[in-house]
Amino acid sequence: MIACLPRTLLWQTFLMVALLLIIALGSWSQIFRYFQEPARARDVAQMVVSVVNLTRTALINADAGRRTDLLIELAALEGIRIYPAEASDELEPLKATRPMRLLTDDVRSQLGAHTRFASRWKSLSGFWVSFRLEPDDQLDEYWVMLPGERIENPSSFDWLMWGVGALVAAMLGAYLIAARMGKPLRQVEDAAKRVGSGETPMPLDESGPQEIAVVAHAFNQMTSALARTDADRALILAGVSHDLRTPLARLRLGVEMSGAPDSEVSAMVSDIEEMDRIIGQFLDFGRGTPQEPPQALDLVQLTREIIEPYRLRGVELRLDAPERLVGCVRPLSLRRALANLIDNALRYAGEDSALDVSVGVQEGELCIEVADRGPGIPESEVERMRHPFTRLEKARSNAKGAGLGLAIVERVMRAHGGRLDLLAREGGGLRAILRLPGGGNASVRARMQSAHPGGQ
Repeated sequence: MIACLPRTLLWQTFLMVALLLIIALGSWSQIFRYFQEPARARDVAQMVVSVVNLTRTALINADAGRRTDLLIELAALEGIRIYPAEASDELEPLKATRPMRLLTDDVRSQLGAHTRFASRWKSLSGFWVSFRLEPDDQLDEYWVMLPGERIENPSSFDWLMWGVGALVAAMLGAYLIAARMGKPLRQVEDAAKRVGSGETPMPLDESGPQEIAVVAHAFNQMTSALARTDADRALILAGVSHDLRTPLARLRLGVEMSGAPDSEVSAMVSDIEEMDRIIGQFLDFGRGTPQEPPQALDLVQLTREIIEPYRLRGVELRLDAPERLVGCVRPLSLRRALANLIDNALRYAGEDSALDVSVGVQEGELCIEVADRGPGIPESEVERMRHPFTRLEKARSNAKGAGLGLAIVERVMRAHGGRLDLLAREGGGLRAILRLPGGGNASVRARMQSAHPGGQ
């Protein structure tokens, strides 16, 4: 039952207020009926008693020969029918409701305890009440029928319509109140999404109710602080790139010209290159979500351009791809993601082991896969490996790096509206698959914009 309830504050508030209004209206309706029914019962009873008394008087004073004409005239003009009571009369009792009980008690108290009531006499329906011409004459008894509309409350439908109208107006007001409460929250939600995507949103309106104004003011302060932090981060990254990589370049040049044995020079240059790659990973991760605009690109050509430098280094790379496969991607960030996967595979599987790279379409998604024969990743550790600064020390004890490669790839794929799959390879190893949304360029672009509203 709880799972069927709406999850938004707007509809939860509206339903709660609407429920309270319905309960309140129902309660007031019952209270009104409870106190209104006795008064109406007295008025109707007085009318019934008056009709009976007038009819009795007319019958008593009329000539015996004209009583039939009198009965016909009452039926024609007033809708009142009068029949003599007989022991064989077929009667149907009145409904056992509170208003009817109040009415019959009041009539009986005025006409006498011998008064009887029925809702049907023989085949005629109506409000039937008995009377005697003389209180003690049990043989001279008559039935008088009043039309049902005189007894029923003719304004019940009117009251119902007015009640429904009032309820609809109250529920409309409740919806407007709930919507007014939800609008500032939706503005905060939209601004929070922009902050999460790396943008600096426009300041929220700090007017309105005090509680909303306080939240908007606190959010604006947080946004300003994050913007200053982001600017400081960009400045620090620029300094790191210059202050660390320049000395590393001089250090590498000095090592290569030192005259040391080639084996030692090669080892030191390798360490310097590893330090440079780690710095590059920190810079890539620190830049945040890529902001470049998506564009149509041949994924096969992009993959060939990335793997060619590795082949020139002597790395065995087998490519399985069609002649052409166009996708809507952010080229620079996708290049970085694919290069990270290849570097990750070479680091853990070794450059002597062949890598299998494939490009294709699977279940409507564009896929680029890098498969190695390294130690792989246990299924229980896959999600943890997507986080920054995470490595499998036991399985890949000889691996170097800062543990940012897969975290960067994960972030790039989220910006593309896709995902990174890390699967065990049959026969040992790891399959790292970049899954990009397929379909037309327009729909893919829309999905990428949804995944990252800050993209242009």
